[in-house]
Formats: sequence, structure tokens, C-alpha cells
Amino acid sequence: MTAAGYSVLGITAVFVATLAVGAYGWRFSRTTSDFFVASRTVRPGLNASAIGGEYLSAASFLGVAGLVLAFGTEMLWYPVGWTAGYLVLLVLVAAPLRRSGAYTLPDFAESRLESRGVRRLSALLVVAIGWLYLMPQFQGAGLALASTTGTGPWLGGVLVATVVLVNVLFGGMRSITFVQAFQYWLKLTALLFPLLFMAAIWLGDGAVSPASADVGGSGDSWVSPLAGAEHEVYTTYSIIIATFLGTMGLPHVVVRFYTNPDGAAARRTTLFVLALLGLFYLLPPVYGGLGRLYAPDLVASGRAESVVLELPSRMLAGTGGELLSALTTAGAFAAFLSTSSGLTVAVAGVISQDVMGRRFGGVRAFQAGAVVAVLVPLGLAVLTEGVGVAQAVGLAFAFAASTLCPLLVLGIWWRRLTDVGAIAGMLVGGGCAGGAVLATLLGLGPGGWAGALLAQPAAWTVPLAFLTMVGGSLATARRVPRHAARTMVRLHTPESVQLDRGNPPR
Repeated sequence: MTAAGYSVLGITAVFVATLAVGAYGWRFSRTTSDFFVASRTVRPGLNASAIGGEYLSAASFLGVAGLVLAFGTEMLWYPVGWTAGYLVLLVLVAAPLRRSGAYTLPDFAESRLESRGVRRLSALLVVAIGWLYLMPQFQGAGLALASTTGTGPWLGGVLVATVVLVNVLFGGMRSITFVQAFQYWLKLTALLFPLLFMAAIWLGDGAVSPASADVGGSGDSWVSPLAGAEHEVYTTYSIIIATFLGTMGLPHVVVRFYTNPDGAAARRTTLFVLALLGLFYLLPPVYGGLGRLYAPDLVASGRAESVVLELPSRMLAGTGGELLSALTTAGAFAAFLSTSSGLTVAVAGVISQDVMGRRFGGVRAFQAGAVVAVLVPLGLAVLTEGVGVAQAVGLAFAFAASTLCPLLVLGIWWRRLTDVGAIAGMLVGGGCAGGAVLATLLGLGPGGWAGALLAQPAAWTVPLAFLTMVGGSLATARRVPRHAARTMVRLHTPESVQLDRGNPPR
């Protein structure tokens, strides 16, 4: 069998396993609550594995190794930021958000600020962020399948979208919880097992340091970030801000905390997630480092993000290397599937409640929303050539950090937040970050400082959004929600205390 044949076999096995595990969850999905939040019964261990499965997207599985290969060790700020984002989430958001009793982020926004306008705007932002994050998943799937089998660049995205839709339509959140938990451990295995063989080969070759490698003949140092790009200090800190704060604004991350039984379980879930993410992120940078020795030509050819897929067969000749490459390809498709599933559920929940709810209702509205949630970004992925997977996901983080992050942080911790302030902050932050993202995706960014500010906007759009939200709220102090004090008590009072007082948590 050829290398392409092994890859097709591995991808097929992932698709079949995903549908089989999803089918196990279909039989538990009956009510609207099952489809939206798995009836809030997911325990911390299972939920942490599921979060690890959906959060570790193509940017983590393929992009991190590609960035380290191309630009050096300071690209490790990406995985550090993506992991630390959960620490910020743990401290500021996890437990209060679960105690809110909401199904979706727009539910929380309306309950906290008692405003339909805030709900509509936050719903629009959730859909926009979801689509911005889904598009590179489908593009990455197409590129991965094309690079390993020679098929058209659209086929991989269509296959991933089809499998995701089947599981989401029939099982919703209940089904994909099992799927994503399984896919986390599959992705970890798909990176770890080939790496054991490659590390042995590297040691057998004399353990030459990747720092001595001249990638693509460019002369770039192992510790030179961003390949000598302009304003690299600003760019690095902007990436840090986007990844640290953007996590809490991602819809597929936030919705997971509604599935925990209570706030304490949400905190435990986040602690487990930090351990799982830390374990996983030890592996992709090693692929990037080994790629500097054994596959430096991938940088010059513009295929740095395929280093995880191609490196095993380059380092180990014959059938063994082809089988290991097929395993990493299967892991990549697990990444596409798990992240796409989480995003689809999050976006479908918002579309069904805020667009289709009155027209259909319940599970039917959720299923219709899922179709829309998948088809729009799939169409964009097929019709456009996106930027690198890691960069596109980084832009989604910047947009989320500039819009929904201020709403959550101030909504949970500042009683004086008003609907006018929240709307103004989201419009200003979203408008500035969205314009920068659009300019970057279309390749319209100029050079110099202007180009750096547009390519990585979080360092200025996030503070601007927070300041606008605070200033707008202070200027409209009379519009503080009538029941703000009571809502804040509910958000910050542990469920055990609420039960002792005879007030069951929502």
C-alpha cells in the first residue's frame, strides 16, 4: 500500500470512530437541554477531556510546530498563551458563569444587563467569532488531505463538515462530549507515539542541536522571533494579550462551563484542562525543532504547517515511517473534527435561540441552526485562500478578546456596567479588531507600524474596548440594571450557600 493509502485508511478510521462514539451519545439526547448543555450533568474529568479535544484545534496540532520550524522558539508564546488563557478563565469567569444558569453567552448578557439590545449584539459576535474560527478548520482539513493524498483542496473540509453535522444534528452537546473526550486522547497519542521513534533516531544521529540549523538557507537564528519582522516586541506582546484574554471570549469554550453541574465542578474542570493542555503542548514544539534538522525545505516551499504530517516519513524510511505519518494525519483530522464540533454546537445554540427560536423552537431550531453554522464557513473556506491556520486562529482570539472578554469580565465583576456601556465597548472593540482582521485576511495591511497594528491588533483594541465600556457605563449611570445587585450575589455565591438559604441555583 502507498503512503497516500495509509493516510486515507487512517482518516477513514477517525471518521468511523467519531461517528461510532457519537452514536453512543445519540441515545442519551432527548431534550432541548441535552442538545444545548448536556443537561448540565458532565463531570469534571470527562468535561476536561472534551474541552481539551475541542480547544486543541488545527492551530495547536499543526500550526505550533510550523511556527517553531519557521520562526524559532519565541513562537512558543502561542501555546503558552493558549494554556494561560485557561488560568485567567479559572480565576475570573468559570464558576460565576456556571452559576448564571444561562444556556449561551447571549443568555448571560441579557440576564446580567436586562437588555435585548446587548443580547442581539453579543449573539452576532458569537456567530462571527465562531465562523472566523471554523473557516481555518475546514481550510486546514482540505490542505491536509490534499498534501497527503493529492485530492482537491476542498474535499477535506467537506468531509469534516459532513461528519460534524451528523453528530451534532442527532446528538448535540451530549453526543459531542463523548466524541471530543475520545479525540483529545487520540490527538495526544498521534503526536506522542511517532515522536518516540523520531527522538530515538535523532539521538542515534548524534543529537545535533536544532539551534545549529539554517532553515531554508535564510540564516535565521533559532531564537530570532518572527523572522526579523518589524516591531517584533509589540507583535509578541499583542499575541500574549490576545491569547491570554481571547480564550474566555471563544463561544465553544464558554459554552462548556454551562454543562458542569455547579460552579465548583466548573473550577475543577478548568484545573484538569490546564494539566491536559500542558501535557499536549510539550509535543508540537519538538516536531518544529526536529523539522529544522530533517525538513528545513518546508519553510522555503511554504509548507511549514505540514511538518507534523511529513516529518515521520522523512526520518523513518519505508512502511514504518508511512504508518507513523498516517497516524499524525489521523490525529490532525481528529483536531479538525473536535474543534469544529464544539464551534458548531455553540453557534447553533445562538442561531436557534436568537434567529430561529420563534419560528421553530426546541431541538428543531437547534438542528436548523447547526446547518447554517457549518455551511457558511464551509462556503467561505472553499471560495477563499486563507492565511496560515495559526495566524487565522490568532486573529479570532484577538477579536474575541476585544469584544466578549470585556463583557464577561466587567459583567461578572463590576456592578455598575450598563447596557449602553457594554454595547459601546463591543462595537468599538469589535469594529477596530474586525477591521484589522479583515484587512489582514484580504492582504491589505500596509508596512511599518500601521501594518504591525493591523496584523496583531489586540494590544490596542482590548484596552480600547475596556475603556469604552467603562466610560460609557459611567456616563449612563442611571441605566445600571435594576436587579444588578441580586444578579451579582447569585454569580458569586457558591451553590452550597444558596441551598442552605433555601434558594436553589438556577
